Amino acid sequence: MKRFAVSSIGLAAVMAATMSSAQAREQLRIVGSSTVFPFSSYVAEELGATTKWSTPVIESTGSGGGMKLFCEGNGLDTPDITNASRRMKPSEFERCQENGVTDITEAMVGYDGIAFAQSNTNDDVNLTREQIALALLEKVPQDGELVDNPYMKWSDIDASLPAREIRVYGPPTTSGTRDAFEELVLEAVTEEMEAYGNEGYANLRKDGAYIDAGENDNLIVQKLEKDTEAFGIFGYSFLEENSDKLSGANIDGVAPEPDAIGSGEYPVSRSLWFYIKNSHADEVPAMGDYVELFMSDKMISDLGYLKGTGLIPMPQDLLNEWQADVSDRKKLELSDLK
Repeated sequence: MKRFAVSSIGLAAVMAATMSSAQAREQLRIVGSSTVFPFSSYVAEELGATTKWSTPVIESTGSGGGMKLFCEGNGLDTPDITNASRRMKPSEFERCQENGVTDITEAMVGYDGIAFAQSNTNDDVNLTREQIALALLEKVPQDGELVDNPYMKWSDIDASLPAREIRVYGPPTTSGTRDAFEELVLEAVTEEMEAYGNEGYANLRKDGAYIDAGENDNLIVQKLEKDTEAFGIFGYSFLEENSDKLSGANIDGVAPEPDAIGSGEYPVSRSLWFYIKNSHADEVPAMGDYVELFMSDKMISDLGYLKGTGLIPMPQDLLNEWQADVSDRKKLELSDLK
């Protein structure tokens, strides 16, 4: 009887090992930011072309949507990596922890500017962040009070601006680009406006001046080609890719150019990230090679391939620090995000 029991245990162990192997997933699954999507896709294609691994599956879900999927749990039906055009929020980190996603590594890959772009059939435009805010906020200050936004044309805000209807195609609330735009433009401006009190920025217009165009920035580019009087909000890389069709407005006197974005002189600049679910490392072995490739000098240094697709590289000493942290799979802590 003892020998039978031992054999049963051995058989169970073999079956468990077989099931575990069957549950492993060769193809990496990545979700998240539409801004990081082109860079992540480049790395994914390179991985598929130069290694034994299949090209990873990447979904452009927006930063917020990616975080939601990433933090659902540790099962292999959840993403391995999520891209983000802003840093993980403390509330998202806490949701991950509640669902058992407790071993996360954060990776910064470089910088990007948010372009406020138009068809290049128009004259160049110089805008301030205040003018953009006054065009898009649901309520604006007049005589010390907040009133429903009365501005229909840009020239209603300032006579020096074009007499064009205010119409801006932009990302939805799940987008990191939307988060960064609100923080760097709308919140920054309203903090200085007494009429908003301690609450500052509230809501975007819902009367058609701001048009939620979804997570696919290429669709905004297409809309601007047809709707030549409108503006669009998206990452700098899409502006560079479509420079034959579009031009970016100067904001606060600074053009959306790589040097100005990398130095922070361009006022609507932000960092780009991805987040690694370390609990999937053994079951999804392609993850290690993908992360190593993405963080390599070959991809994200000043001489890296991704610079040619619109990524603004970080200084080499900062890059070295991030490369070391990611290589060590440094565990993300809540305190890092505050």
